[in-house]
Amino acid sequence: MTREVVIGVDAGGTATRCVVVGLDGELLGRGTGGGANQFSSPDPAAALEGAVRSAVRDARGGIAVRAAVFGMAGASAAGRARAVETARGAWRAAGLHGEPRVSDDIAVAFASGSAAAEGAVLIAGTGAVAASVRDGVVVRRCDGYGWLLGDAGSAVWIGLEGLRAALAAVDGRGGPTVLTERLADALDIAPGDPQEVIRVVYARRPAELGALAPEVTAAATGGDTEAARICERAAERLLESLAAAVPDPAPGLPVVFAGGVLAAGPVADRVRAGVRARFGTEPLSAADGALGAAGLALRGAGAPASAHARLIAAPS
Repeated sequence: MTREVVIGVDAGGTATRCVVVGLDGELLGRGTGGGANQFSSPDPAAALEGAVRSAVRDARGGIAVRAAVFGMAGASAAGRARAVETARGAWRAAGLHGEPRVSDDIAVAFASGSAAAEGAVLIAGTGAVAASVRDGVVVRRCDGYGWLLGDAGSAVWIGLEGLRAALAAVDGRGGPTVLTERLADALDIAPGDPQEVIRVVYARRPAELGALAPEVTAAATGGDTEAARICERAAERLLESLAAAVPDPAPGLPVVFAGGVLAAGPVADRVRAGVRARFGTEPLSAADGALGAAGLALRGAGAPASAHARLIAAPS
């Protein structure tokens, strides 16, 4: 017996996840593959193909794919043509008919936390971006410009601000802070030596500096003044981005949070309070991006919103 399904794919830099879902929102199969970032992963097409093939096998039985959505970072900007070509090539290599719709990871993140047709999403992980989403499409966005030009309030931004505060404490420009010792320990260097900080930090990829953010937030929770100021500024920047992306929110508009910075801690607490005050609603948490992609595919296949809601509400 052949069952009609949709397929959702979340293509990340370190791993790719795929799900096969019935038109009623039942999760039928999962698959994973390697990283599929089109700019940094070694073989994005192979990673996508592997994830799709393993999910189809896991679904066990005959399936007819009604719709598919691939959520891929950068697919809404200059990298869209390349992302579409990669996704289509992987789809054909997996032996499937038709072709998938390629969306960006922002719209997919929103759909992984809410089945509403319209709302807002705030992402603060390695990078940071805020967006207004309608019918699976980003209609307005703010930031997401990368560590050098933006990503204000992201883990990398917080890590860099922590390092700046630590250096300022050493050379006398700033007040004392436990970040001098905490970040030195995290970098595995002796505290109090700016040249060692320079040597180690400049040898790392910027994205790796996001791993220092938990040290800053932990110091803030412990009462460190400088760390608390950094977390306060991070929350302010994220709320500013959200306000720019959604300048005139309707009452009760759903807001989805995604990324480790917004999962818990002082930054998350302040941003959550700001969203409650401005939007009059409790922020929702993003789930697996593959589920969000499948939710968009369900809508594309004409399934009711209840199927999308059932999918993202199911235990992981």
